[in-house]
Amino acid sequence: MRTLDSMPENKKMKVAGETIFLYAPLAHRLGLYAIKSELEDLSFKFRQPLIYEDITSKLKHSEKKNLALINKFSLPIIQKLSEAGLQFDINGRPKSIFSIWKKMQAKNVPFEEIYDVLAIRIVFEPVAGIPEKTQCWNIYSIITDSYLPKPDRLRDWVSRPKPNGYEALHVTVMGPSGQWVEVQIRSKRMDEIAERGYAAHWKYKGDDAQESELDKWIKKIRIMLENPHEDPIEFLDEFKMNLFSSEIMVFTPKGFLVSLPKGASALDFAYEIHTEIGNKAIGAKINYKLNPINAILMSGDQVEIITSDIAKPDMEWLSFVRTSKAKEAIKNALKIDSKDIIQKGMEILESKLKEIGFTSNSEILKSLLLSYDVLSKEELYSAIGLGRINLYNLKKAIRKNPASNVIKYWELKLIGSKKEKKDTESAQGSIDKNVPFLLRENVDNSEQSYEIAKCCNPIPGDEVTGYHSPEGTIIIHKPKCPVAIRIMSNEGNRIIAVKWAIHKLVSFLARISMTGIDRIGLVNDITNIISAELKVNMTRINISVNNGIFEGTIDLYVHHTKDLNNLILKISNINGIENVKRVEDFTN
Repeated sequence: MRTLDSMPENKKMKVAGETIFLYAPLAHRLGLYAIKSELEDLSFKFRQPLIYEDITSKLKHSEKKNLALINKFSLPIIQKLSEAGLQFDINGRPKSIFSIWKKMQAKNVPFEEIYDVLAIRIVFEPVAGIPEKTQCWNIYSIITDSYLPKPDRLRDWVSRPKPNGYEALHVTVMGPSGQWVEVQIRSKRMDEIAERGYAAHWKYKGDDAQESELDKWIKKIRIMLENPHEDPIEFLDEFKMNLFSSEIMVFTPKGFLVSLPKGASALDFAYEIHTEIGNKAIGAKINYKLNPINAILMSGDQVEIITSDIAKPDMEWLSFVRTSKAKEAIKNALKIDSKDIIQKGMEILESKLKEIGFTSNSEILKSLLLSYDVLSKEELYSAIGLGRINLYNLKKAIRKNPASNVIKYWELKLIGSKKEKKDTESAQGSIDKNVPFLLRENVDNSEQSYEIAKCCNPIPGDEVTGYHSPEGTIIIHKPKCPVAIRIMSNEGNRIIAVKWAIHKLVSFLARISMTGIDRIGLVNDITNIISAELKVNMTRINISVNNGIFEGTIDLYVHHTKDLNNLILKISNINGIENVKRVEDFTN
């Protein structure tokens, strides 16, 4: 990532996409904070260079001011910690560029309104004979004697460390100049684990130490690697899913703690306890209330699984489980079940053929495939075993399709598939990925050279990247779009450099959302600015008012992000409007 500047544009996007999709989350899961932060920042730098440069320059501009603030903030704390006889180091630093941008996106605020850009870290030398946890809370008490804490911003990872082994106590307090400052409290051991991750975790792990969440995760990954999927993309998706930094803790009926990814269902919990419990699950009691097995769990829930001996996994289960252990167990159970059904179907068919004086052979099977409109003999056996195909008119089905027709059918299908493959290969070779593809629209609309991705709806002015699909179409995404990041990491050879050609011929659909305090004439003021003053064409307006609070969305056509930003600025100045923002993901 540090040498990516020397690469061609499409290679930059491929590697930057792989990094943010897989390697940065992997570094985070292993507790390698310094590596994770640098990987995120470097990936961000190449995927969205303009925003990266903007945040970098703003951080540099406020560097002296931040240094003065850190010194002023730290002095009372240093004095009180010294009086308590503690040995410690205290230092301050700004948050990483990528984490600042993520907060700006999540809260929909500019850089200037991110209140906890600064973080102060206190690393202390623990006193022998006193638990580190007790000493952390003692330092917390000293800090809150000087500054008022923000109640909803206390993060206790000393009582229960993060799944990646991270331990610390975080508190956000009101600083001397009226701004919020985050303070991280760690012992030297905790600090080394935070910086060096899994390696430091093993250094401090004794022979009699309990198995940590990180140890359990490493075991899961070993199992995944020992049983790889046939489809490498599916394997990568499941591996990525297991990099969840956001996890929940739920309890068994006897009070044992189980760690699961956020969004996990009761069925995930069942499989985490034991595969057979998962296979036989029919429901769950969550906090003593009966729930279906697809119920989503929350941290702190106590869960009891209800089982039945006649229950068995269903294909639908795969749609609501999150853990790879659950998915693998369901797929294995379905495979075994499928084999039993196929065997049963084969025995039924052979018995029926024997009754009418036939013996199973390839010609009869081909004839039956056409008669019953199935593509393989396994599908035929399975449908018979499940009772979807009855064999009352078996003799008629065999005679209906002579063997010559069957051979012709398969030959035609094979020739067609070869031709399609050849056409696709020739289409893929027609674009030079190293030369930026200019995004222009034909004035007469005789041929559309590219498609705008519906998942992120980029418009001229947005940073964009291109994906050369197997069908030959170039699909335009924003680099931050989750779909684009996944494509970059999995199909990097199809990524091409693209740029907007400056024009005012074509309009692009965009959506804005607004909130504010309702008043008479508010909607009229908004539509006047859009239509009369800025001459923008609206296609749909959706307005609702609840208890005096106004909410609405407007779909409109614009030529460029500059037009949209100008429109947002004008609307935000209307009396009563509190917030206006662009909606990037809309499909209807």
